[in-house]
Amino acid sequence: MKKSYLLLHLAVILAGFTGVFGKLITLNEGLLVWYRLLFSSIILFFIVKLLRIPTDIPFRGKIQISKAGLLLTLHWLLFYASIKYANISIGVVCYCLTSFFTAVFKPVIDKEKFKLSELLLSTLTIVGISLIFHFDTSYQLGIVLGVFSSAFGALYTIYNKRLVSHFDTKVINYYQMIAGTLCWGAFLPVYLLYFQSDSIVPDLKNTAYLGILSLFCTVGLYVMFAEVLKKIPAFTVNLTYNLEPVYAIIMAFLFFGESKEVNLSFYIGLAFIIASVVLQTVISVRKTK
Repeated sequence: MKKSYLLLHLAVILAGFTGVFGKLITLNEGLLVWYRLLFSSIILFFIVKLLRIPTDIPFRGKIQISKAGLLLTLHWLLFYASIKYANISIGVVCYCLTSFFTAVFKPVIDKEKFKLSELLLSTLTIVGISLIFHFDTSYQLGIVLGVFSSAFGALYTIYNKRLVSHFDTKVINYYQMIAGTLCWGAFLPVYLLYFQSDSIVPDLKNTAYLGILSLFCTVGLYVMFAEVLKKIPAFTVNLTYNLEPVYAIIMAFLFFGESKEVNLSFYIGLAFIIASVVLQTVISVRKTK
């Protein structure tokens, strides 16, 4: 169990870099997501071939994995749109709402009772987000996109939790990336008619960033993410991911000059987010014992 929690926090650190790359890569969010899916598919293809991992699974299994892959694609699209229309800080802090949506969606999907503790801990996160941004309306569109992104992120985690008990994690991510590449690629020309980009083919710098993003912050991250879901509940995983903004905001201040005033409310807001993570981790460990 301790190894799983260490793996989870390493995944969170890698996740903190996804927002940074969203800012560094100059392609629009639609192209960024498609190239991320494509590069990740290619990397996973070589991984499963080199490791000789069997990819022959039932057609029904491929459909289930592909559906989860489309949820992930929508989550990424809205997440990067949030960053493009606002900034890194807005995008990553809105992602904290994933734990709230998990606490709401999971009981409905799995036909279970709502867990009061999960709803209360998620409320701490909402309070923290509110304190950090003071209900800032200057980034209204970015905030709305970020909220929808977190909702799709929660749905992805819930459905992916079911898949990891039946299939190899690398195979799951392999088919998810392929499904996202094909489905989003088919819709991308229509998307680009309404949301145009200065360039369609990435230059050398963007290609390098996309390669790093795909290898470490996609393939590495989501394989770890799937492995962790075998041992740790989906709600706990999503709640722990609330630490991502701590890393991402620090990087945004250091490297992108996002000159938000760091005042007492900022620290109190982060304290609420961290408290929700610590409390849920303690509760989860005690239940396991």
